Amino acid sequence: MVTWAPVPVWADDPLSAIDWLSSSVASPAGSAIGTPARPAEAPVTTGGALPQDVAVSVLDAPSPDAIGLLSPATTGLPRDLWGMGLEEEVRAAIAKDRNDLLPALQALTMTLMLAEAVPPADSSGIGALLLARIDRLLAMGALDQAAALLDAAPAGDPELFRRAFDVALLTGNEERGCERMQATPNLAPTFPARIFCVARSGDWNAAALTLRTAQALGYVTEEEDSLLSRFLDPDLYEGDALPPIPARMTPLSWRMFEAIGEPQSTATLPLAFAHAELRDTAGWKSQIESAERLARAGVIAPNVLLGLYTERLPAASGGVWDRVDAFQRFETALRAGDPGAVAQSLPTAWTQMAGAELEVPFATLFAEDLSRLPLTGQAGRIAFDLGLLSPRYETLAKARKAETPRDSFLIGLATGSLAGAIPPDTLGRAIAPAFLRPGAAPEFASLMEQRRMGEAILLAIEKIGRGVQGDLSGVTDGLAFLRHIGLEDTARQTALELMLLERRG
Repeated sequence: MVTWAPVPVWADDPLSAIDWLSSSVASPAGSAIGTPARPAEAPVTTGGALPQDVAVSVLDAPSPDAIGLLSPATTGLPRDLWGMGLEEEVRAAIAKDRNDLLPALQALTMTLMLAEAVPPADSSGIGALLLARIDRLLAMGALDQAAALLDAAPAGDPELFRRAFDVALLTGNEERGCERMQATPNLAPTFPARIFCVARSGDWNAAALTLRTAQALGYVTEEEDSLLSRFLDPDLYEGDALPPIPARMTPLSWRMFEAIGEPQSTATLPLAFAHAELRDTAGWKSQIESAERLARAGVIAPNVLLGLYTERLPAASGGVWDRVDAFQRFETALRAGDPGAVAQSLPTAWTQMAGAELEVPFATLFAEDLSRLPLTGQAGRIAFDLGLLSPRYETLAKARKAETPRDSFLIGLATGSLAGAIPPDTLGRAIAPAFLRPGAAPEFASLMEQRRMGEAILLAIEKIGRGVQGDLSGVTDGLAFLRHIGLEDTARQTALELMLLERRG
């Protein structure tokens, strides 16, 4: 029998930036990761020898904030990524909401979050920046990436465990999460979490006893009590009204609703929840729709979509089924190597994928194979655009002979040289200066003087994102800066996506 000593939920815990996290463990209010590595007494001063704005840091222990999965050699970014930036400002820059980013900018954001880097100069050493990076990945729906970063972090910390436990719940690895909870003495699980884990271990009697203890001590809310009671004995409540749906659904609540036979749609929940419906327990339609959300965000491999789209024949029409049908007809024609059938099926498939904003995953899957076929007309133009949206954009662009001024401009972007190319529209006129005169606008230069490259990159991402909504000067400045610091591939991909994807508000 699994036992834990009762521990109350801390009512004054600060909310995470990710407000859907389960209250799986109790931790002292105000903690970040572990106990701050600071001396108990104030440091002795020397008559104000240091100016007030000079930051100091603890040097006697490695900081969790330095943890990353991608080395500077892999990312091309300096190890001193945050430079002289202040921890709180870096955290605020990371936490800033940047929704609906272009795929290339989404990938760059993920790279920043996973990069190994020296902590900011005033780092507290308690992992606050690591937590901010993990939370950004969770907000992006990048659960696999967040899980890998959590695995590299120190074990046994409550705030890290909360995130790891929820990732486990959403990816179907709850047994691992429960085992970690049991094996880590300094974790203080809340009653809902321990009841769930005890029940998952097969000891339903102990789980029921734990719930009765929680009820007697007032350690579960009415809402939690209603859901937990049905989770432990659904037959007892057969025919009764469902427990109230929480205003803030957590992964733990979601899994318990699923366990009582009332799974809740993840379509309106934060993106991370979509992973829960990739499992075989979900219906095919739910799996496809969830995979589309995650592929659109660039956090799962396009092959996941390919596998789901081609799993079986659609049994209905309309909506997602029309997309599946169009995808299957095109994929069958391409596998057969039949140019005529491909030319006939590609326009419909492209329209369907573009309507779901899945052009980049579609291009990643098929652009190279399409480049080998003698396609002309509408199919040829689509194949050209797909090539420019694929990882092999430069190679495929060099193999293409420009037929229109638009072609010339796009090929110039793909090869990094716009000499003689004429921008075809207003957006093109905003992009062109970044490729003709790359440099750093004053606000970027100010950050770079303090070696705050990470914050400067986040600012560039933000400015380009605002440019998609109409602030075209941000497009020029952001792209120029990315090229200025050597992120040429990202700048080219972003420029091509700006021109080819309908993401203008």
